[in-house]
Amino acid sequence: MSLRLSLSLVACGALAACASMLPRGSTDTPAGFASFEEAKAAVQRIVALQTPTADLPKLGFDPVAGPNVTLIPYPDIVGRLAPHPGVPYDKLDAGIRQCIEAQTACRGYLFHYERQSRRREGSFWLDFLNVRRTTNIKGWWFDALIVVTDGRVLFRNYAGQASTDKVDRQVNPLGPFQPAGESAGSVLIH
Repeated sequence: MSLRLSLSLVACGALAACASMLPRGSTDTPAGFASFEEAKAAVQRIVALQTPTADLPKLGFDPVAGPNVTLIPYPDIVGRLAPHPGVPYDKLDAGIRQCIEAQTACRGYLFHYERQSRRREGSFWLDFLNVRRTTNIKGWWFDALIVVTDGRVLFRNYAGQASTDKVDRQVNPLGPFQPAGESAGSVLIH
């Protein structure tokens, strides 16, 4: 019996030091781009008032068959691109003016691409027992807004974060009993 107990204690000690037992995960929003810089270079090849919409799929921005594309209707496009009525019409970008003139024939497409990896660090047992969890999150995200009408790109813009590097820390002093305490607290309040 003491041999089994000794082996069990050795196994538990080995697990406690084994960070590879901690969960890992990733988020990958499919795109033809391996990085923020690659997506940025592709969207910069789109020239407003010149690029035909037929060329968008070749550049990595397929509004019909591409993944993670949001269709933006005309009223929302105007709200995004000409949000302040105090800006004179002639001061708006030429592509935005043409979109306003085309009205409902004008469409916007928001392309969202993202890659993130999540890796938990620290003590296996503190993580397993929900006492202390530390998660490192690294990656990037990219959004491209492309406005089109009549087979031509009128406007394009992009935004994003070239490098995401953050740490998420969660401490639960009650460990596995923390959710029960939170549930009991909400019952007592109501």
